[in-house]
Amino acid sequence: MESNVRDPRAEERAESVERLIKAGPAQVFSVICDIRRHAAFDGSGMLRGEPRGPDRLVLGSRFTMGMKQKGAPYRSINTVVEYAEDELIAWETAGEFRGRKFVGGQRWRYELTPQRGGTLVSHSYVWGYATLPKLTVQLPGFPAKMRTSMVHSLANLEREVISG
Repeated sequence: MESNVRDPRAEERAESVERLIKAGPAQVFSVICDIRRHAAFDGSGMLRGEPRGPDRLVLGSRFTMGMKQKGAPYRSINTVVEYAEDELIAWETAGEFRGRKFVGGQRWRYELTPQRGGTLVSHSYVWGYATLPKLTVQLPGFPAKMRTSMVHSLANLEREVISG
């Protein structure tokens, strides 16, 4: 299954981190595609669990997750917009009101590359797709905050993959 087309201008606004995880791509991918496990490997401290959606993510899947930011609880609404089995998954997160997106658009992407000794996982926060990216993402300092969180997320992902 092919992923959708990326916008080169939006892709310029991104933060990425990498980690070699000592497991095969299928094993890593299965953890990322299981929304019940997302809170366990979240490095931001914002995910609260309570996932709603399919048991396994595929292109077009919609899911929600309990979140908390600055003490305020809310639910993220996510749609898988890029997908290649055991290689790539990305979802776009948004806030919706009456079925219309009014904030969000950022993408969370995981790209998996087989390597000797495991899988190189590249985790990206692509904020160039966001609604009003400079105002809603750049000015509040989210790119730098998310970069730090993603380093922790990949360490947590490795622990989650290894523990089974």
